[in-house]
Amino acid sequence: MALKIPEIRDMTAEERNQKLKKLRDELMKERGASASGGAPTSPGVIRALRTSIARILTVQREEEEL
Repeated sequence: MALKIPEIRDMTAEERNQKLKKLRDELMKERGASASGGAPTSPGVIRALRTSIARILTVQREEEEL
């Protein structure tokens, strides 16, 4: 589920942006489900999504500096 840094670096900038949008949409859905009283499908899903989003943003910032 969680993306690894080498996988993210192999993606193009466009692929990273698409993946980031998809992950943010999925995070919003999971947060909505847990806020409405439902249990998330897996307890670690929200944390894994947040971690993947942070990794993508970190790689994007690193490439902007170059």
